[in-house]
Amino acid sequence: MLYPIATQTRTLFSLDGIWQYRQERDGFQADVTKPLEGGETIAVPGSFNDQLVTHDKRHFAGYMVYERNLAVTPQMLEERLVLRFGSVTHNCEVFVNGQAVAKHRGGFTPFEADVTTAVTPGTNRLTVRLNNLLDYTTLPVGNLRQWQDEQGATHYKVDENFDFFNYAGIQRPVRLYTTPRRWIKDVTLLADVSGSGAVIHAQAETQNAAGLTLHLSAKDAANHLVTEVQVQADDPGQGQGQGQSQSAKADLVLTDVHLWEPGEGYLYNIEIELRDSEGKVVDQYIEPYGVRTIELKGLEFLINGKPFYFKGFGKHEDYPLHGRGFDEVANVLDLNLFQWVGANSFRTSHYPYSEEMMRLCDQRGIVVIDEVPAVGLMENFGFNLRGMGEDTTWDVMKTHEAHREVLSELIQRDKNHACVVMWSIANEPASNQKGAYEYFKPLFDQARTEDPQRRPCTLVNIMVSTPDAALAEELCDVICLNRYQGWYVQTGDLEAGEVALRAELDQWVERFGKPILFTEYGADTVPGLHAVDDIPFTEEYQVRYYHMYHRVFDDYPNVIGEQLWNFADFETKVGINRVQGNKKGIFTRTRQPKLAAHVLRRRWQNIPNFDYDKGQYAEDAEIYDTF
Repeated sequence: MLYPIATQTRTLFSLDGIWQYRQERDGFQADVTKPLEGGETIAVPGSFNDQLVTHDKRHFAGYMVYERNLAVTPQMLEERLVLRFGSVTHNCEVFVNGQAVAKHRGGFTPFEADVTTAVTPGTNRLTVRLNNLLDYTTLPVGNLRQWQDEQGATHYKVDENFDFFNYAGIQRPVRLYTTPRRWIKDVTLLADVSGSGAVIHAQAETQNAAGLTLHLSAKDAANHLVTEVQVQADDPGQGQGQGQSQSAKADLVLTDVHLWEPGEGYLYNIEIELRDSEGKVVDQYIEPYGVRTIELKGLEFLINGKPFYFKGFGKHEDYPLHGRGFDEVANVLDLNLFQWVGANSFRTSHYPYSEEMMRLCDQRGIVVIDEVPAVGLMENFGFNLRGMGEDTTWDVMKTHEAHREVLSELIQRDKNHACVVMWSIANEPASNQKGAYEYFKPLFDQARTEDPQRRPCTLVNIMVSTPDAALAEELCDVICLNRYQGWYVQTGDLEAGEVALRAELDQWVERFGKPILFTEYGADTVPGLHAVDDIPFTEEYQVRYYHMYHRVFDDYPNVIGEQLWNFADFETKVGINRVQGNKKGIFTRTRQPKLAAHVLRRRWQNIPNFDYDKGQYAEDAEIYDTF
């Protein structure tokens, strides 16, 4: 599925803005065949939760309806008209003039529908009925309870099986766009680099393109033509598809290739055009594309043949006012703060982030570990890491189908992004429980089969899944660890935490001998709270906590990176384990730096993206000795 853009053959309209909204409660149930009555205004994109102020509305669980009008001109109907949602959380049905046009489950990947025959010239009514319910068949996983009151009305309660707030709604952009009736459906790009040159292998899928030619060209960042090639769009020798769908392949040869690298997001524009016999452009699409290589060699993660060191964060799509709703301003600010602090990477914890963020990371040269929303795959999940040792998770979880679906959708969406260097199949699953290997083996196989680039794959390990007990980690190309010695265990005792951390790292090295990436480590910190002693929640403790971990990382050649938890404070479900959310950010939720941000900046700015020689790094101790 192509990202929606405007070209010389395609027009693009935004349906973002003010919609009408109503929750199905107090006896109201939506009738999509009629205009919505009694609704209130709500902004799209955005989470409904942080736009509604009363407890019953903000924490509502169940079904809700969004509605707005859209205008269609006769000229638009001369083309093919497509309605596209960046995401709707978590499950939805879409109706145009009361007619069902789309259905989707999963709240973090896009979907679209051809609505050419569903609309008429003039005003049309667009209705989205969705729910934010999570259970043991969905991703993320939630604990769902439902009951009926005395009047027979059904009520729902979702207890998140994860440590972030269950924001929901139409949270990403809504677009209406046109294409010609003979159009480009998809393009897959794969680069082979050799010396100073490269070949971009392109495969374009088209619809109703019989008799047309496919013209592909590569233009550099200054929009100068670099190379071009032309093939028949429906040449059987190039892989003709079924019915009216065609697939054709072509190679674009680049000399003196400019590689995409961390910190330098150089992109070529790959222009794909369908042309008729007279050379007229029937349809055009332009895909920004970065040429780079990825390889695992021994203990090294190589980008363009050079050992890369991950510096960065786990983070969330989480902002004041917007909740999990798309915010381009926040995305730009976050990546500017990345540059300021010296970070080069992040993980999309714990779900796919917006397509716009991925495109921005391509442009900025930010390295991304792309994670599916497989979080909560742990029966009896709890903050204190106790009571999660039962061997029943893989008997009660029924997430297999949803997991396969979202993995395919994520790979299909992000397959061409240079910024994406690894797939994360899950975050903190019960990989130590019986059945874990059998659950994950087909998913790892699927990722390695469906991804044209064959990127490395991993799952992110939880603390209770220790090296001697881990059953699925052998599937991983990189061992990714979330560790909280000195916080959830050995609380306030960094000396004991360091001893425990080193002892466990020794076991990971001995058993697997693979590269190790720390994808979470951190301590909740309340801005302005200070102490001389090692007191949890103080800014000084957060600084010393990181010092301990970084001292350990620099002693282990297996450790290829550090992505601390978290970039910024974020909202969680209500509970006594959290004080207005999770406070492990080195920035506040409003993106103000804590003391640790300044200290980390000095460390990371002295660590290069490539060829980090840990033995030569000596400034770290001097930084932390002042605290």
